[in-house]
Order: sequence, then structure tokens, then C-alpha cells
Amino acid sequence: MAKRTRREVLVGGGALAAAAATGVGPAFAQAYPARPITVICPWGAGGGTDATARIVAAGLERELKQPVNVVNRTGGSGVVGHAAIAAAPPDGYTLGLVTVEISMMHWQGLTELKPDSYTPLALMNEDPPGIQVNASSPYKTVKDLADAIKAAPPGSMKASGTGQGGIWHLALVGWLTAMGLKPDHVRWVPLNGAAPAMQDLAAGGLDLVTCSVPEARAIIEAGKARSLAVMAAERNPAFKDVPTLKEAMGIDYTTGAWRAFVAPKGLPANIGSALTAALKKVNESKEFLDFMANRGFGVRWADADGTAKFMDAGNKAMGIAMKAAGLAKG
Repeated sequence: MAKRTRREVLVGGGALAAAAATGVGPAFAQAYPARPITVICPWGAGGGTDATARIVAAGLERELKQPVNVVNRTGGSGVVGHAAIAAAPPDGYTLGLVTVEISMMHWQGLTELKPDSYTPLALMNEDPPGIQVNASSPYKTVKDLADAIKAAPPGSMKASGTGQGGIWHLALVGWLTAMGLKPDHVRWVPLNGAAPAMQDLAAGGLDLVTCSVPEARAIIEAGKARSLAVMAAERNPAFKDVPTLKEAMGIDYTTGAWRAFVAPKGLPANIGSALTAALKKVNESKEFLDFMANRGFGVRWADADGTAKFMDAGNKAMGIAMKAAGLAKG
């Protein structure tokens, strides 16, 4: 074997040192990604989180040149999927789309997971909730519905949109509280996301659903439901006929759901940077923007640091809100 020069020895040693510093040994120092990636969605197929996960996964496939597969891990009011993301190896081959519920579930004592249980990658989306009723419902306006709720015996009317204590549940609680009613005046039926809730609404099993209007869109366009109001500061341009609560009732109450891509805690920094860069390109792509606009989904971008700050602020705000609503444990 030819004798190595001093320069070759130094260069080789430097490469080994760099590999050791990043936790990647010579046998594994292959370009990332070298195999398919899985994205865990904590909510059911057909809902807004699932739709967002799949359009982003398609964009990541183009950017990373590897298959990106979405897997729905539902159950436990979102706990099952969020736990699966946190428990995966931090190697960049299992990612997850966490939702606003991660800043709520631990306040209820459902899990010890919090926003800082993950490696943040990118904030992709934020949406306000709407108030939906069955198409055959006698309530033509949100004021009609509000009057009926006030007149109904506590617990006699039923609503859903997500799990117990989820963002759409808290949206209902906030609206009821703003009307001077108790948080449980309308009984909440826990379900695994907006899609099954809207199906139950269409079948007549619920009196109303609080979820984003884009999530309700398929059932609305099928003529089986209608949206009466949105809990936002402004109307959604994609649903310009749906008034805000303030316009319809004079109630200035707003809230919203968000979705962010994360990885398990301990992800190597170089892989995290590569994923955030790829997600930014997806976020700016025509395919993604058209998809979100066509469905009325709100687009909101933040990089890894911005996402961490956003989730931390939201976590603190949700703690205050849930304690006030009596939904927090301890």
C-alpha cells in the first residue's frame, strides 16, 4: 500500500473529527436522506391536518428526492400520534406534524409531552374555527343558534370537532363563556378530528361542530352542512359569505389552530437545517400555496427558532385559557 503523505493524514483526521462531532461515523456518513421518510399525522384521514401533511409530504419528496409517506396514528384525543413522533429515533427518517393540541393536552393531564418535547422544524399553517350546523337545521344564522343554546337545558345540545379539551373544544368553551354561559352548557362529544365530527353532524348525531371551515368544506359542498360564523378577526377570503362572530353577534372572540413540522428530540443540527430549508421551499411553492388557498387554509411560516418561540408562547396562553375554563388539571 502506498505511503500516505502528511497532508492526506491531516485531511483524513479532520474528516474523522468532523464525523465524530456530528455523531456520524464513517460507515454512516452518507448523504441525508438515503431512504424513505415517514411523516406521522396524529389525526384521522380526511381532516385538515391530514390534508396539510400530505401536500407537504409531496413537496418534500420533490425537494429531498426520497419517498415521504404519511401515516395516521390516531387515538387518545391526539396523544397516540404525538407520542409516536416523540418516541421515534431522532435520525430524520420519522417526522411529525404536531398540532395546537400539544400545547393543551399536558394541561389536562393526558400526557407529559409539551411543545419542547420535540425538535422544531417549521410552522406551516394557522386556521380559525367556524361554527357549523346540519343543512336541515332550523338555525339560519349564528344568532339563531346562540338563542337556541341559551334556551336549551344545560347538556341537552351536543357538539364536537376534536378530542376532549382540544382546540375546537376550547373554541366552543370560549364562545359559550363570551355569551355568559357555563363552559359545559353544550355537551362535548370527543372524536378523533374534524372529519368524523362533520360526518356525525351530517348524519344528525350532533347539533353543531366547531372546526375550521376548510375542514368542514367537503360536507358543506355536499349540501349536508353550512357554516354560520368564523371565530376570527376577519372573514376568510375563500369563504367570504361566512361572517365573523363580531359581525354577526358583536362578540369579539377569536382563536385558532396551527400545525408545525417537528422531529424527535435530539435530531442532529445538520439534518434539522436541511429539513427546515426543504420545508421553506415547499411553503413557498406554487403547489402548496394553491392547495392551501383552494381549501381556505391559512399559510403561516416560521423557521425552527421561530416555531419554538411560537409554540412556547402558545403553550403559556393555552395554560391560562384552560385554567380559566376549568379544563386544566391541578
